[in-house]
Amino acid sequence: MSTRVLALAGLVQALAQVRRVADTGQANAAILTTAMDSVFRIDAPSPRAVYGDVEALRPGLTLLRDYFGSSQRDEQLPRLVLAVMQLERRFVRDDDMGRRVQSGIRAQAGNAERMGSTHPDVMAALGSLYAETLSHLRPRVLVQGNPHYLGQANVVSEVRAILLAAVRSAVLWRQCGGSLWDFLLRRRDLLAAVRDHLEG
Repeated sequence: MSTRVLALAGLVQALAQVRRVADTGQANAAILTTAMDSVFRIDAPSPRAVYGDVEALRPGLTLLRDYFGSSQRDEQLPRLVLAVMQLERRFVRDDDMGRRVQSGIRAQAGNAERMGSTHPDVMAALGSLYAETLSHLRPRVLVQGNPHYLGQANVVSEVRAILLAAVRSAVLWRQCGGSLWDFLLRRRDLLAAVRDHLEG
């Protein structure tokens, strides 16, 4: 539980940025970098290595602590988590799409290394990759926000790129033994694991 909760923190942290970008047009630069770097760490040996270190996941761990401790009032965030977990199940069963997504990510790896994973060109390419692949699966992940920003192509592209990072975390959560039912029913265990990381 202790290791897998890091993947869940990465998922929640990415989706919180999706909400922020949709509402304000701006992401938190450090949190965005953690999310987008994780997309390119396909063969990382551990969840810690995927995100860099536990400290980079503190915002996500704090969100989880508030949610599992029932002090989180944002109803949209858990809905997005459930939608992405359901999307991940469809995605991993589609071998052809999995190959296309991995190929698209690898095609951008050099640019991400050279310019940074959050460079507008890299984000645009990953946003297009999401639009051409995962956005066709059901259920679609519906993001609400400020129509002014969601009407801008670069913002929509950024939202899609971060959703790709969220799906990457959902895949990792599943690979570590996590499930949708864990998220819904094992709140006490997950809260204990979250607190261990935050207090450790």
